[in-house]
Amino acid sequence: MSKLRLGLPKGSLQEATFLLFKRAGFNISVNSRSYFPAIDDPELEVVLMRAQEIPRYVNEGVLDAGLSGLDWILENDADVVEVADLVYSKQTNNPIRLVLAVANDSGIKTVKDLQGKRIATELVRVTRKYLEENDVGAMVEFSYGATEVKVPDLVDAIADLTETGSSLKANNLRIIATILTSNTKLHANKKSWADPWKREKLENLSVLLQGALRADSQVGLKMNVPGDKIKDVLSVLPAMKHPTVSQLFNSDWVAIETVLDERTARDLIPSLRKKGAQDIIEFPLNKVIP
Repeated sequence: MSKLRLGLPKGSLQEATFLLFKRAGFNISVNSRSYFPAIDDPELEVVLMRAQEIPRYVNEGVLDAGLSGLDWILENDADVVEVADLVYSKQTNNPIRLVLAVANDSGIKTVKDLQGKRIATELVRVTRKYLEENDVGAMVEFSYGATEVKVPDLVDAIADLTETGSSLKANNLRIIATILTSNTKLHANKKSWADPWKREKLENLSVLLQGALRADSQVGLKMNVPGDKIKDVLSVLPAMKHPTVSQLFNSDWVAIETVLDERTARDLIPSLRKKGAQDIIEFPLNKVIP
């Protein structure tokens, strides 16, 4: 049987990734010390590793494909095929940012002020390239962790990934520039992408994962509406295309069903009731495939 070897991120993004796969229809189980999870798809072989390493192994063909951020693809200088954008992270469904940050009381205000300064980061290649593009000469050193606490005693600034900015604020740091906005990408080895079976498997996986992400911010609504109120209800009801309207058996009432943004539903439901809708049901979605 043909298999696709897929690298998934271990660590902070692992739980969110497993949940995304579950919503896409794949159940993954793993022992806390194992790097080879079980998945209920015999055509997939999953390997857990640090997100920082996945693009390198995909580039070298050790993995057929993987999930890792654009930041780590660029940092590894990986020549891979970007199959799909998967905008999710460990806390929110927002992209993350690689930012330059300094101490709140630092005299450094812009990237130009970093000339001749010392910067700590995990993303050395990406940071150096950004500084070069801004004609700034600075010493960029690799940080093995606890990067935020190195300012100002050990380094003048850091280049660090942030999702909400709360950790930087907690460490009395101030952002002076955004180097890169990044999100998780499903990416593939070029040779694997050229293989028809593996390409189709990856394309199908992409559709399911993106469908699960799309559903994350949407809900379904069902309601019953008397015949003389249909136009009133439809006048306030948004839909992806057109709502489904079905005649109820032996009645002049109809059932209306639609998909819409979850935040919209909260404000819309009271309006629907005022327009005559009854028996309104809101339900979650696992996947939305356009």
